[in-house]
Amino acid sequence: MSLGQPSLRAPLSRWLSARVWGLEHAFERARASGKAEDDTRLRIFFVLALFSLGFVTLAIGATRAALFSDAAKTDGRIAPAATTRADLVDRNGMLLAADLLHYGLYIDPREIWEPEETRRSLLAALPNLDANRLERALRGNRRIFVLGALTPEERNKVHGLGLPGVSFEPEQRRVYPLGPSAAHIVGFSDAGGEGISGAEAALNEDIRAAAGGQIPLSIDLRVQGALEDELWKAVHEFTPKGAVGLVTDVHTGEILGMASWPVYDPNKPGKAGVYAQTNRAAATVFEMGSTFKAFTVAIGLDTGVATPTTTFDATVPFKLGYRTIHDYHAARAVLTLVEVFQHSSNIGTAKLAVGVGPERMGKYFKNLGLTSPAPVELIETARPLTPKVWNEDAVASTSFGHGINVTPLALARAYGTILNGGRLIPLTIRKKEPGAGVDGPRVMSERTTLQMLSIMRANVAGEAGSGRSANIPGLSVGGKTGTGEKYDPAIRGYNHQRQVSSFAAVFPTSGPVEAKRYFVLILLDEPHGTARSAGYATGGWVAAPAAGRVIERIAPFLGVPRQPEIIDTATGLAPAGDGQ
Repeated sequence: MSLGQPSLRAPLSRWLSARVWGLEHAFERARASGKAEDDTRLRIFFVLALFSLGFVTLAIGATRAALFSDAAKTDGRIAPAATTRADLVDRNGMLLAADLLHYGLYIDPREIWEPEETRRSLLAALPNLDANRLERALRGNRRIFVLGALTPEERNKVHGLGLPGVSFEPEQRRVYPLGPSAAHIVGFSDAGGEGISGAEAALNEDIRAAAGGQIPLSIDLRVQGALEDELWKAVHEFTPKGAVGLVTDVHTGEILGMASWPVYDPNKPGKAGVYAQTNRAAATVFEMGSTFKAFTVAIGLDTGVATPTTTFDATVPFKLGYRTIHDYHAARAVLTLVEVFQHSSNIGTAKLAVGVGPERMGKYFKNLGLTSPAPVELIETARPLTPKVWNEDAVASTSFGHGINVTPLALARAYGTILNGGRLIPLTIRKKEPGAGVDGPRVMSERTTLQMLSIMRANVAGEAGSGRSANIPGLSVGGKTGTGEKYDPAIRGYNHQRQVSSFAAVFPTSGPVEAKRYFVLILLDEPHGTARSAGYATGGWVAAPAAGRVIERIAPFLGVPRQPEIIDTATGLAPAGDGQ
């Protein structure tokens, strides 16, 4: 029977009372007999007895808690708190996000002796402490929370002041050690442990379930760092309103780097506006301009409507119904398909698209994923703006990137399809294990991929190519420039002064279809020309050089060695030379 039962509690209480009274009478008898030393000995004995009883009681309680509490049933392991989240790391294990122990600062004004001293000391020790909030706490009548997210160092600094009425409570806080770097792909979570954006939101349930462990993302911080650095340099030089950088593996769909400008610090998301927090790679749609010509040329090749040597008359503008299509830099010549691509001819591309026909063009665009949101884990992925009807006018416009708005992620996925052997692979922010099987529906033939690699290489390596400023000797870079004019509601038409300038690149273009291969995109939203760009703000001037520098820096990280320049003997489309 337990000692805590009523049948034993009353006798035990009476026994203790009797003993205490007995001792007190013993003290009185000792004084009355004149034996003071007995009085002292009795009191010492009594105190020792009380201490011993207290010690035994605590020992019994501790033993009972250890043997019979819920903690013992879990082998001593404490379940993580509901707000605890797994660490996020890059594909090489480098830390991106983690839960760290922080402290909340509390003040109880009822225990404070000198409010002025407390006020002065706290404001000096904690520069981030809001003076008005502190004043309200000091003038209140109850204990109140004043400041959160104190580091252990800050907590120790305040604790060392020895201020009465100032106390702390531990709290878990999500921290992002790299600050703005990779912020848009990592995202952030709220104080309650719920993901709000980026991978934190996309993988929220998995991150919570794996609390105490790690979840690797697809990005490589070395690639991410080089991508951000070169994109920020381009932003500084050409002062756009926004910018995007992407690096993907065309065979696995892994996003190895993703940058969006302007940036924000996920440790302090409240200090950034919605514009800075917006992931422009996933959540913003653009008219991508001539980067779409790669899709049109690939479709023409895949359907057999054209070959690399098929010619198109671009000597005069192309009249189609009520509209007339012009070239930005008129060649005024009969161009082969390769030359149409190199000169970025709207006329030649539109004629090719009309030859393919609205039905087949619309089907290919759908199969390339250009008419639906890019299937990636990110919740921010946006829907495209596409033609309501796929007629000749629609296919002529979309053939060179007008009349259709897609996200950079959707563009990257579609490019991956025409560069990986023709299969539509979903993009992912999760790391895939080496050798993991990745498959998708076939959209184009492998032959089309090999032809497009050769044509894109010629556009960078050849002297006439629009992407020659992205050429890096030995890395077999291919690509396509894009300059899309933005629709301006104020003038009810396209504004020539507002452009989306980009460069879509692939490397290496050499080797078989299954060879290691990567896609790189640099996009600047409304850049401004400079003296170095001769006043131009087109993709070839502002985006292609940055893409080339990114490729040169990341190639060693991705295991792509420099090789001697190789001419494609099958087509002769990629002459040697640096194209400068």
